[in-house]
Amino acid sequence: MRRGKGIGMIRTERLLLRRARMDDLDDLHRVFSDPRAMRYWSTLPHDHIDQTRDFLTGMIHAPTDTSADFVIERDGQAIGKAGSWSFEEIGFILHPDHWRQGIAHEALTAVIPYLFQTLPIARLFADVDPRNDASINLLTRLGFVETGRASRTFLLGDEWCDSVYLERTRPDDSPQGGAIPDPERPRS
Repeated sequence: MRRGKGIGMIRTERLLLRRARMDDLDDLHRVFSDPRAMRYWSTLPHDHIDQTRDFLTGMIHAPTDTSADFVIERDGQAIGKAGSWSFEEIGFILHPDHWRQGIAHEALTAVIPYLFQTLPIARLFADVDPRNDASINLLTRLGFVETGRASRTFLLGDEWCDSVYLERTRPDDSPQGGAIPDPERPRS
């Protein structure tokens, strides 16, 4: 992993992980309007680009002392996002054209150490729909362990969805932090 110039930029073998910009709008709308990408997200697919604009604006203006949410860029195109949007909660999403290529693993392998090094947190947690085997398997491979489950945590349209909570504690060699995750917070 090599950090680039500027705050919050990480370069991996195939990816650039960076802060969001307004010129990411069209690319990210392709992600957030795709029903396959949004199947296990905490909101329905975006019907209008204004929904994506609002989401993107939130990413751009998120305070860097409590949020480290990265746009995943591959070959000059924004293909998703990964990071911590709200202190200790991690989330990620990719356009389906980039699934099953190790992209999410590559991004999170870079993002997780960055989060532990830059945010004052003791652990990271994830809230995942239990039907999302791919995300649960990925997080497990990255050292997350299941800490609980809850039923009917999200109402998406007319469908109730459940949650499985996973967490990963700070490695011993990282700077110390103190935040404790709240499993009642909505998933990203």
